[in-house]
Amino acid sequence: MRKNPINKQNVQPIKALEGIFRKTLLYNDALMLCHFFLEKNSEVPIHSHKEHQIGYVIKGKIKFLTENSEFIATEGDSYVFDSNEKHGAFILEESEVIDVFNPSRDDYK
Repeated sequence: MRKNPINKQNVQPIKALEGIFRKTLLYNDALMLCHFFLEKNSEVPIHSHKEHQIGYVIKGKIKFLTENSEFIATEGDSYVFDSNEKHGAFILEESEVIDVFNPSRDDYK
């Protein structure tokens, strides 16, 4: 999928989990850009994946958990999870984030 430009308004959301909605925007073999809408009190269970993940909080407040720590990210914050790093999240406020994956996630295409 490679169409330039892509506007998130033109992409249908996929319900990834209860209260978690994903729009896969653009990707190639190396990179994938996704937009997530996260409802308050929703959860992303602890998981891992081979892809590196870096993200940016557009709005809201999210408590991220890893095997060794936890942190809260709010509007304007960014975060990173390495390949196979276990992580999850609890959504403290209605939130929107942008995530980039390297390489692209086949399960999000």
